[in-house]
Amino acid sequence: MGGVREAFRDECARLGEVLRTLDPADLDRPTDCPPWTVAELLAHVRTGAGRLADMLAAPAPARAQVDAAGYFGAAKFTPQVDAARIDAARADATRADAARRGAVQVETGRGVARHGDSPGLGADFDRAWQATLDAVEAHPPDRVVRTRHGDAMTVTEFLRTRVVEVGVHGLDLAAALDRDPWLTPAAGQVIADLLTGGHALPPELGWDRSTLIAKATGRAPRSRAEQATLDAAGFRLLSFGR
Repeated sequence: MGGVREAFRDECARLGEVLRTLDPADLDRPTDCPPWTVAELLAHVRTGAGRLADMLAAPAPARAQVDAAGYFGAAKFTPQVDAARIDAARADATRADAARRGAVQVETGRGVARHGDSPGLGADFDRAWQATLDAVEAHPPDRVVRTRHGDAMTVTEFLRTRVVEVGVHGLDLAAALDRDPWLTPAAGQVIADLLTGGHALPPELGWDRSTLIAKATGRAPRSRAEQATLDAAGFRLLSFGR
């Protein structure tokens, strides 16, 4: 749990810093997770980062059924599940935008000029992920929770999926905002270990961690030669949709 908790904390804290530099126009940019804009993708990430607090408040299932790798199964990417995920993020983004506009009007009335953070976006995200960490620290690492998909998982394994969500979607946000990727070392290690099952890649690929994550998650294409190398080594990367 220690390494996973550190990775979640570091990656969320870094994203919170980025959010404080955004202007309203940044939120309307398109992303490579269509049809989401930056605002809608951020709403999805914020909801995912804060989900564990409510899960830990619910009764614990008797035993875990899946690990983090199993969580990212094909059943999670059916058209129905994707549509529900997309619609939920768009609705959350609409509510957040209304709240931000209200905050701007209040501050404007007080004569307060605001720059970045659009406003309060970083603080809202910080509240969500810090509530998750507070809840995690109040329970043993093998405490079992039930996901919105019905899976029973240990807290540690579900938190591992949150590192993936925040870290990989951070790459999507960086691309949409025309910024250098900010993936933190701790989060990068957790994601790479999950994608590879903790096994070493065939050395002839020559991939660094960033390349592995981009190619395994569909952010960059794998060439035929690269796929042939993986196949010849009997290596199966965990892969999942956007």
